[in-house]
Order: sequence, then structure tokens, then C-alpha cells
Amino acid sequence: MAHKAGFVSIIGKPNAGKSTLMNALIGESLSVVNPKAQTTRHRIMGILNADDYQVVFSDTPGMIEPAYKLQERMMTYVSQALGDADVILLVDDLTAEPLETDALALAEVPVIVALNKADLASTEKVETRATYYRSRMKPLDVVTCSALKGERVDDLRELIIGLLPVHPPYYAKDEMTDKSVRFFTAEIIRGKILSHYHQEVPYACEVAIESFTEEPSIARIRALIFVERESQKIIMIGRKGEMLKKVGTEARLDIERLVGTKVFLELHVKVREKWRQKDELLDHFGY
Repeated sequence: MAHKAGFVSIIGKPNAGKSTLMNALIGESLSVVNPKAQTTRHRIMGILNADDYQVVFSDTPGMIEPAYKLQERMMTYVSQALGDADVILLVDDLTAEPLETDALALAEVPVIVALNKADLASTEKVETRATYYRSRMKPLDVVTCSALKGERVDDLRELIIGLLPVHPPYYAKDEMTDKSVRFFTAEIIRGKILSHYHQEVPYACEVAIESFTEEPSIARIRALIFVERESQKIIMIGRKGEMLKKVGTEARLDIERLVGTKVFLELHVKVREKWRQKDELLDHFGY
């Protein structure tokens, strides 16, 4: 049997469930999932392997009109993912407003619309939304699903595999992602920040791994959390350091599951004014 391989770009508005759906499609929790918008900042590849196929999924930031330079760079990841896609998977949140764009009508590759969170929508809502997308962008198919509950995820996966071109694998068959353990360690910490802080504080944060030393029985990690203002640093640390300790404790447990060994995690908070607007700092943080 000929081997199939290709790139599937997952796009949609913030909070549509793109990360949850990619995790469900590959059967692993790679992308951080959080109800806050703009949780995904990078293009994260998740690789699904079998003997006769390889699907390279790209989880991308939610499509928005950029308000500052960080968001501009986030949207370049979406453009890049669309540019090299063999299949485009548009994830739509049935509990929110639809994506208003006709751009995908001109796509030169198959477009599948996944109507997500179907368990929270009426049959009438599903039918209306499917008609909307069929009239605007002529997708190859519209699939109703629930990424969180796993409903019709298998059907969606099989549909995608059937659309892949005949091609040798792009990555080694034992690879699951293009990102490093250090990257996912930082993402775990940032995910805990998103869960425990509110308003602008989590969006003004960036996490950088300063050191990651693996010893026979323990991994020693020093991570820096960057914020934009001194007031945010105070909130991040919390009274007597309680908030930062809580983030560190929860993150450490998840990191231990990731690396398969005990972890000693140090967290430190530093101020970098307006880092989301400064090219040199965005370069430094890998955007």
C-alpha cells in the first residue's frame, strides 16, 4: 500500500476548540487547553503516525485583528500554516459567532469545516451554521463534532487521512511533535498562569526556560516569568509568594509527567516593559 503523508492546518477563531481537537485527533495532550482566548501563541505541530500514513497537524493561534506586535507575529503562524497545508481544517465554535471570511473559498486544497461543541447546540443551530459555511467557502465537507467529548473525532480523522497525498513521511515515525521538551515545559507553566490569573496579567506574561539540567534521578529547571509592569509582578508573586508557589507546584507535577522523572522547579518573575511591542524581545522569546 502506498504511504500517505501531508500537513493539516487547524485554524479558527479564539476559543473554537482547535487545541482540544488536535489533542483528540492525535490522542495526546500537546497543546495547552484553556477557556481563555489566545491560549495558543505558536504554531504547534502534532504528528500522527501509522504504518501507511503520517498526518502533521498544525495547531495555530486564534484568528484575530492584531492589536500589537506579538499578535502580528501570531497571525504570521496562521499564514504560514495555510501556505503549506495539504488540507485545511476550520474549527467553528457553535456556541459563538461564525468566522466571517470568504478567503478560504479560494483555497487550492480541500477545506473541511468542523462544527465543534455540537453537544451544546440545537439541531437548528447546527443546520444553519452548516448552510452558512457551505454557501461562503464551498468546503469539501462539514462535520459536526465535540472535541471535548470525542464525538465524531474518529470520523473526522478518517476523512482527513483519505485526503492526504501519496508521499513518504516528513518526520521520523517515532516523532510526535516538532517542539522540544523545554518548549512544552514553558507552555505548562504558562498554562497554569492562564488558569490562576485574570484580566490582563496572563496575557502580559511570557515564560522562558533559563536552564534545564537532567540528572539521573531528577531534572532541575529554572524558569523566568516575564511581565510588563511592576504591579503585574506583585500580583504574579502574590501575598507571601503564595500564588507563585501554587503555580509552581501544579506545573511541577505536570512537568514530571512530561519528562518521566522528579523535577525541582524554580520560578522567578522579571519585568520587561512592553515586551509584546518590542521586536528584539519577541525575537528573544522565539516569536
